Amino acid sequence: MKVNLSIFKSYDIRGIYPIELNKETAYKIGQAFIEYTKAKNVVVGRDMRLSSPALFKALTKGIIAQGADVFNIGQVPTEGVYFAVGNYGYDSGIIITASHNPKNYNGFKLVKREAERVEIIRGKDMVQIIKKGDFSKAEKKGEIKEVDIWQDYLAHIFSFVDVKKIKPFKVVVDAGNGMAGKVIPQISPKLPIEIVSLNFKLDGNFSAHPSNPLLEGVTDQISQKVREEEADFGFIFDGDADRIFLIDENGNSTRGDITLLILAKYFLEKNPGSAISYNLICSKAVPEFIKKWGGNPIRTQVGFANVREGILKNNGVVGGEISGHYCFRDNFYLDSGFIAFLTLLQLISESDKKVSEITTELSPYAKTPEINLEIENKEGVINKVKEKYSDGKQDYLDGVTVEYEDWWFNVRSSQTEPLLRLTLEANTQELLEEKKKELTALINEARPR
Repeated sequence: MKVNLSIFKSYDIRGIYPIELNKETAYKIGQAFIEYTKAKNVVVGRDMRLSSPALFKALTKGIIAQGADVFNIGQVPTEGVYFAVGNYGYDSGIIITASHNPKNYNGFKLVKREAERVEIIRGKDMVQIIKKGDFSKAEKKGEIKEVDIWQDYLAHIFSFVDVKKIKPFKVVVDAGNGMAGKVIPQISPKLPIEIVSLNFKLDGNFSAHPSNPLLEGVTDQISQKVREEEADFGFIFDGDADRIFLIDENGNSTRGDITLLILAKYFLEKNPGSAISYNLICSKAVPEFIKKWGGNPIRTQVGFANVREGILKNNGVVGGEISGHYCFRDNFYLDSGFIAFLTLLQLISESDKKVSEITTELSPYAKTPEINLEIENKEGVINKVKEKYSDGKQDYLDGVTVEYEDWWFNVRSSQTEPLLRLTLEANTQELLEEKKKELTALINEARPR
């Protein structure tokens, strides 16, 4: 059987089930994972997607065929696997999830333990060993054992906060039919807040709305509910609950880079002088405030794995990006939607301001969401952009970033689609609109005819 190599992405393994990723492929991935890591045991968890049980069976068959044991932790958020590997010292871990992708997708996020650290295995790292194809089965099969992590996991995420400092807020939480619908009911009895629940039923069809909070219209329901309930604020999670977005009291969604700043200030007060990592499409307010607060801003390429590397290599304490991923040094340098959730509850409690007031102070510039433009000849178009804006300060950490005194932009290629991704920020809304029009016209004119 030929494996579809397109599912091995820059950060994980992901594809349409059963067209690109099926049970046979999952079995091969289980075999290849043990061949690659030499692990003797693997923690395996899964999300609520309809294909996750079938992929679990196939994947774990491949793992035990190679002689490794499987420790099944059941239906958990992605961070549940990270916690199990980091806390209990298992050799490796796999969570079956396609994160925020549509319902017909599924995939695997992979980690392994190296000494005291938990390392991410990128999907593309597995390609060569998958190509090898034939794996000799072990003389003795491994076993599948059941493990319950919940008590220890909950104790871990609550160790980040002092619950006594959390005010009795009214908070709307939209689980989006994803794994937050299983976790929040276990967290809420320990908190003094009133939670208004939206879409807590685990449903791999995502019947309420798509699983990606960044898509247009996805936050409409929670925005309306926050206003109807006159709630203090709200939160919306993606499917596997590793991404979280803050909604203010007016129903407005807070950009991920501004939420990072709220977290950064808190962690810098506790860890003066530490590094905070952020990706290069975050607002220039991010490094400005981090420096003002005595921290060390670390600018990285886009992508959670890169942001994580930023804190790993620079004595960092927290990192984040616009996509809503936040990673924490004391969480094995990995991301956690629920540590962010609890920490934000405490931070907002300790402030005498409304969420909208907090975020306005941290948003001095006008900024676009990322704009996706369908382009086949991506490299050629980027070269045209470089030529046109050669009088600006350019760098090439990820695509091309061009800085001027009162505005900047980044253009970078999608790794998986024929898209150019454009981000702009300016000192005023008027200048932002002018430059957005100018750049999109240039990019469209540069398309091959």
